[in-house]
Amino acid sequence: MVKIITGKRGSGKTKILIDAIHEAEKQSKGNVVAIQKGSSLNTDITYKVRLINIEDYAVEGMDAFYGFIAGILSSDHDCTDIFVDATLKITGRDYDKLGEMFDKLVRITPTTTVTLTVSEDNSELPESVKKFA
Repeated sequence: MVKIITGKRGSGKTKILIDAIHEAEKQSKGNVVAIQKGSSLNTDITYKVRLINIEDYAVEGMDAFYGFIAGILSSDHDCTDIFVDATLKITGRDYDKLGEMFDKLVRITPTTTVTLTVSEDNSELPESVKKFA
């Protein structure tokens, strides 16, 4: 399952994401992963959540990001939730390709919920992306 949290920069997406991460950690019977670009979440996330700085792995673009998520899922069959902050900084702003990538993620995450922040107003996104909001 893929879910997105949308809104312009400064609209509170990261706070919503942090709250969702903490709730998932409390409810999960498996592992929770949070992916960030940089170190913005370091002090806000409990040590029980696997926190990954994607910059450490030189991941840029849609295909590399998809492969990174697929790699996490293939190595951790107990992963129940993946959270991603700053998605567009990682993948770029090609919204049509973003929608296609989300569709691919749906196919490989039948038992994992992937929640991503997208720094754009929902009204500016194509239907291929909005359907995940």
